[in-house]
Amino acid sequence: MGVLLARLGGHAAGVFAGTRLIASKTGARLVHGRHRAGGSSSGRFARRRAGQARVALQAAAGVAVQVLGPPAERGELDAVVLGGDRAALATVLEDPRLRAVRVLAAERVLDVPEPRRAVLDATPDRFRATIVRPAAGRSPI
Repeated sequence: MGVLLARLGGHAAGVFAGTRLIASKTGARLVHGRHRAGGSSSGRFARRRAGQARVALQAAAGVAVQVLGPPAERGELDAVVLGGDRAALATVLEDPRLRAVRVLAAERVLDVPEPRRAVLDATPDRFRATIVRPAAGRSPI
């Protein structure tokens, strides 16, 4: 099972065999918060932030290619679980080198805090959890 976690400023990718992490890489890049004040410099701050976000997401795509790309291309992954910010994940997965990873990506996106190693280590409990829903017309009790 592959895992890709991405938010602006942080990313993590890993490959799990059951609950054991067998390959991983995490990273972080500085992305300043939004500038609330207006004025003549607000455009400059917005352009700087957009540039920082672009660099951070390119780094996340590079890590995903390095960790998830080869196993996905060899058919060694059953699926890829995504977590973090949907917009950031969509940008990362646009990278043409991640075509095999995109095909395996699950629709459900895990809500995770900052993608760090500890968060990556804890994802098997979340992606292996089964959601049980009552059948239509039946009482849940």
